[in-house]
Amino acid sequence: MLKFYHTPISANSRRVWIALLEKGIPFEEVFLNLDGDQYQSEFLEINLFHHIPVLVDDGFRVIESLAILDYLEAKYPQPSLMPSEPKAIATVRMVQLVTLNELWTPTIRLTGSAMGLVNSEPQKLEEAHQQVVTVLNFFEQLLKDLPYFGNDRLTLADITTGTMVPGLPSMGVSLDNYPHLRAWCDRLMERKSWQITQPSPEMIETFLPQAKALIAAHLT
Repeated sequence: MLKFYHTPISANSRRVWIALLEKGIPFEEVFLNLDGDQYQSEFLEINLFHHIPVLVDDGFRVIESLAILDYLEAKYPQPSLMPSEPKAIATVRMVQLVTLNELWTPTIRLTGSAMGLVNSEPQKLEEAHQQVVTVLNFFEQLLKDLPYFGNDRLTLADITTGTMVPGLPSMGVSLDNYPHLRAWCDRLMERKSWQITQPSPEMIETFLPQAKALIAAHLT
C-alpha cells in the first residue's frame, strides 16, 4: 500500500491528498507536525530536503507534489486527471507552473502580512497583490466557460491551483471581478475530496505555530 507523508494544512500536501481521493487509491497516512518531525533521521532517509509531501510505493519514494501527481496519473490512469488533447495538456501544465512560479511567493507574502509575521513595506505588499491579480486575470481568461482548466472534467491543474485560489479572499484578495474563477471555486468546494481535506478550524489552530514558523522562514 502507498504510504503518504504529509501535513493536513499544507497546500502542497493537500493537492496530493485530493488526487489520491479522486482516484480512489488506498493509502496509509503518516502525519508530520513539522515542529521537528521533518528533521528526524527516519524522515531524512526518505527525503533529504525535509519537505512534505512524500509518497512511498513499495520502497520507491517520490518527492515534490507535481512529481507525485504525475506518478499517480501514470500508475493509476483511471479516472484520468490529465486530458489527451495538446492544447488541454498545455493548459494544465501552464496553470500548474504559473501557480508555483508566479502565485506561490506573493501569496505567502500576503499570508505572512495577514498573520502579522512580516512588516512588509506597503509597496512590496502592493506589488505582491498586483502579481496575484495578474495571475487571476490569466486564470480567468483560460477558464472562459469551461467547468475546469483545459477540460470538462477535473484535471491536475484544478487540483494544483484549487488548494490556493479559494483561500485568497481571506488574505484580502477579492474574487468578485472573476466570475468564472468564483464559479470554479464553488464547483471545487462541492466535491467530496475538497470537503474531506478542508482543514477544520481546530486543525488550523493546532498547526498555526508551525505554519507561522514556516511562512516566516520562507519570507526571511
